[in-house]
Amino acid sequence: MPNIIEVTDFSSPALDAFARLTEGQLRRRLEPEKGLFIAESPKVIQRALDAGYEPVSLLMERRQMDGPAREIMTRCGDIPVYTAGREVLASLTGYPLTRGVLCAMRRPQLPSVEALCAEKRRIAVLESIVDPTNVGAIFRSAAALNMDAVLVTPTCCDPLYRRSVRVSMGTVFQVPWTYIGSTPADWPGPGLERLRSLGFRTAAMALCDTSVSIEDPRLAEEEQLAIVLGTEGDGLSPHTIAACDYTVRIPMAHQVDSLNVAAASAVAFWQLRAR
Repeated sequence: MPNIIEVTDFSSPALDAFARLTEGQLRRRLEPEKGLFIAESPKVIQRALDAGYEPVSLLMERRQMDGPAREIMTRCGDIPVYTAGREVLASLTGYPLTRGVLCAMRRPQLPSVEALCAEKRRIAVLESIVDPTNVGAIFRSAAALNMDAVLVTPTCCDPLYRRSVRVSMGTVFQVPWTYIGSTPADWPGPGLERLRSLGFRTAAMALCDTSVSIEDPRLAEEEQLAIVLGTEGDGLSPHTIAACDYTVRIPMAHQVDSLNVAAASAVAFWQLRAR
């Protein structure tokens, strides 16, 4: 049975995860293996539960309890369900709740790169992408366009940031992912060598004089291909581009020089998908 608790004391430590802890504090709370993240909206929470993520507590508008959140409450067992009216919760969190439901969940133990990439043919690598909206959108494209996995460099935005999770529509729980390295020194050199040892050829998405068209048939013929996408603005580092097997461009028209990294990812995932 749900443990329903009416919110009357905004200072309660039980509400810290929803109202006072930053994304970084959520991630590191207690010990790293006990870190938390926030899933927002019934659909996103359902996808997290489907993927086996462990809920810790719920915060929701009172009217959601007899609506879209009823099934979530049933699935979450006896965890605390904090509730109040819309205005009260907006005062607590500092913003209106998207679709009226938040769920604090435990972070999973991520697999090793080797375990994640075993028997995979197409993976995406996100280098230093710092905008959580872009990270979420890339995960959504990766899920829709059948990427086998996503690797995230140590300086990339956390895929489990609240906004990343929301923009991904929960697909961050469906596409296998992990970090490739734990410090900035682990990428690009050691990380790219790691991928090569696993049988992957690497394709750096970048506009330069030596790049080949994304339509080059050699790319589609690669048995295992890692598609490397760079940060907003500067793109991939010169060291990454130089060390990859291919440098790949998306042909542009009307003197447009480039696409947003999230849009470019969708084009790349579709064109370079395993055949």
